[in-house]
Amino acid sequence: MNKVDRAPFAAGLVFLWVWGGLRELGAEMHTHGGWRLCACKRAFHEEVPFEPDAPHAGNGRKYARDREIDVRHVRLELDPDFTRRGLAGVATLNFTPIAKPLRRLRLDAVDLRVGKVEASVPVEAWDADKTALTVTFAKPLEPDVEAWVTVRYEAEPRDGWYFRTSAMGYPEGDDHFWTQGEPEKHRHWFPGYDYPNERFTSEVICRVPAGMTVVSNGRLVEERAEGNRTRFHWHQEAEHVNYLISVVGGYFRRLEGKHGDLALAFLTPPSEFAVAENSFRDTAAILDFFEGEIGIDFPWAKYFSVCVTDFIAGGMENTSVTTLTTGTLFSAESGNLRTSHRLDAHEAAHQWFGDLVTCKDWSHLWLNEGFATYYTHLYDGKKSGEDEMRYQLFRDAEEILKGTDEKPIVWRGYADPMEQFDYRAYPKGAWVLHMIRSQIGPDLFRKTIRTYLEKHRSGAVVTQDLADVLETVTGRSWDEFFDQWVFHGGQPALRVAYAWDQTKKQAKLTIEQTHKVSEAVLLFDFPLPVRFVDQSGVAHEFTPRVHEVREDFFFDLPSQPVMVRIDPELAVLARIAFTPADGLLFAQGEDASDAIGRLLAVQAVAGRTDSRSLAFLQKRASEDPFYGVRIEAIEALGKVPSPERMRALMESLVQPDDRVRQAAVRGLGRFYDEAAAARLKEIVAAERNPEIVADALKALGKFPGKEIDVLLRAGLQRSCHRERIAVAAVEAMRQRGDAGSAVPLLSHLRAKAGAFSSADLGRAWDSLAYLAREADEEVREEVRLHLADQVDHPKESLRHHAIAALGRLEDRRSEGLLRGVAEAGEAGRPETKAAEEALKKIHAGRRQAEEVEALRKELLDLQRELRGMKEGMEELRKKVSPETAGAK
Repeated sequence: MNKVDRAPFAAGLVFLWVWGGLRELGAEMHTHGGWRLCACKRAFHEEVPFEPDAPHAGNGRKYARDREIDVRHVRLELDPDFTRRGLAGVATLNFTPIAKPLRRLRLDAVDLRVGKVEASVPVEAWDADKTALTVTFAKPLEPDVEAWVTVRYEAEPRDGWYFRTSAMGYPEGDDHFWTQGEPEKHRHWFPGYDYPNERFTSEVICRVPAGMTVVSNGRLVEERAEGNRTRFHWHQEAEHVNYLISVVGGYFRRLEGKHGDLALAFLTPPSEFAVAENSFRDTAAILDFFEGEIGIDFPWAKYFSVCVTDFIAGGMENTSVTTLTTGTLFSAESGNLRTSHRLDAHEAAHQWFGDLVTCKDWSHLWLNEGFATYYTHLYDGKKSGEDEMRYQLFRDAEEILKGTDEKPIVWRGYADPMEQFDYRAYPKGAWVLHMIRSQIGPDLFRKTIRTYLEKHRSGAVVTQDLADVLETVTGRSWDEFFDQWVFHGGQPALRVAYAWDQTKKQAKLTIEQTHKVSEAVLLFDFPLPVRFVDQSGVAHEFTPRVHEVREDFFFDLPSQPVMVRIDPELAVLARIAFTPADGLLFAQGEDASDAIGRLLAVQAVAGRTDSRSLAFLQKRASEDPFYGVRIEAIEALGKVPSPERMRALMESLVQPDDRVRQAAVRGLGRFYDEAAAARLKEIVAAERNPEIVADALKALGKFPGKEIDVLLRAGLQRSCHRERIAVAAVEAMRQRGDAGSAVPLLSHLRAKAGAFSSADLGRAWDSLAYLAREADEEVREEVRLHLADQVDHPKESLRHHAIAALGRLEDRRSEGLLRGVAEAGEAGRPETKAAEEALKKIHAGRRQAEEVEALRKELLDLQRELRGMKEGMEELRKKVSPETAGAK
């Protein structure tokens, strides 16, 4: 699964299997997900099954579930109902008991309305509660003897299965549904074994209205008309795990292609199809590269990608049929600012890592996500060169090293599986693989990964499986490596000092590990590549072993180095504090063969104000051969305000690369200067890329003047893909805080709300309310009524935005509506929480208004008292005036 914009993924729910008899023991759910037993007495007997999904030993740690059955095949017959947003289903599971007779079968099933249960043997009873379906057989099923159970049911899923229809506020003609299983969501729409340590074949039969299509795992067995509906039958003939089952159906258009004999397709809702080709263009090349790099052919019957609306992630690697967000689609006018190739590569890599082999439990999730992330970087290297691959790794490392989290990659202390879907599984997992590859070389790495996949194909894996293969292939122990990088947390922080001894022709490096060492974070032991370039231009490479708190290393060289590089190939995940002397630093910044070295040099001088550093930054911003270095130099120029830096940024606006030009516009936008404003206005008028226009508009928001107001209101009307210019105009209007913008913004949102994404429309409503707070009464009331109309918006994801905007407006006339939502809503629902927060804001605003009114009254009273005192003093002055005094 891929997360959007590296942002944290929303946590789901953990559903634990509660086996019969455990409640009778007085078991209570612990606040951290563990179990504790109340003081009670009970005679234990054989028919009380062991809890398969609970943390063992009461220590709050999560372990893989026990398997009482081996699921052989799952067959689902589905009839979705777009009107009531539900489905009728028939689920058949073929299975064999493992090791011992089975009297009672428990299946994960959340809020399913079960109508009938049949089996290959007589059923004594069945019971469906909120979280599970329990089937009790008349006689125990013998081990290793295949049986089946069929469940007829209905569901209106709140999770796992999602509808997108015009009745819900989505575009006409785009009606569709999609499923999302990871981590454990399929239990909301069919009964089964919903955990990743069990594999089986599957088939899906789904009937939809004529004109719609259905895609699912495996190969299409049959498509045929049944009255006014069409029946699709898909069969997944190779085993996979439960969460990888996918069913997507509705109105779609498709592009088709081939990778050898493998069928490829890319599907989108009809309203999105015009830009589909931009996101499909890399797929065949990605698969070709992965097959060569991994050494194993694509393992499934086809490869389709289906874009769905308001997906809950970036993408999901369902076996042979990936689900993608429509947010990945982009128009050609965006230039190279947007691409789908990394999302495409990530999900395609999962077809081997995550699908062909799957983590046994969620603590080993990095074996899915770390591999997919790293192989995306490897594809970047193939597509755009080694500098691009290292740049992506460098950016990942920067994000990892900013944090202070000490949790290890393999961590069993989570309460919810979604807690595992963070930097540890994705970029840090990728970096672990990169460090392995850097140490053993690309060829041995390929052999290791091919052997790992061949050995564990169609199986569940844990980290030790990878370590064992590494030891077999390389002959080396990897215990310490995995102990410090995977089973413990943190990363090394190094302080490096360099000195040269001319008499000995010897370089000295002093390396200290400065991070806090604890039970959670070890003192690290690792090879650290270093490079010295002598005066003849010859590079001398060394790899000292760093394993003490402080160590001195000495290197014999033919002459004093003109360049010293620590970890020049970016092979170690570490925070390295090393700033060489200026001569060495600027030489590094000019090294045409070392893009990361040049980037680090730019970072080292970013805050300096001397002329040499400024000239260096200007040159790198305008001339560096790698776009990432140019962006870094431009960002450095924008960090320290000065006329010289502003002029340098203006010069760097002449860039053929949209990514660099966008960085220059953003950098210029940091300056509050008339010349900067004038240049930004020119960009708004002349720039061809709408996303760069949007950045210029946002930057203009802080400047005063009617001309800016005119530009922003014109920006609302400039149509482009995803309305990005209009979104920027709204953001700038909010920044200005001009109540006069509320009317044109309200008019635009009434006319073109459907053109905005759900998230952007929600933010626009909030900005509208913010602006209308200081508007006149008539406008304020018009905005309030408009937002109140959206509280029951057919698109559920927008309702809490409308409610929150009413809170932002702080109008007491909304209290009744908001109180009704808060009192009638289900606890914890987004609408309920938004209503409660909105009421707090209105009450806080009222208290503030009352306090202001009280202060105003006190001030008026004080003014009256002062006037009275002044009059009294005047009377007194007259009484004691010199004339009066003389008369006395």
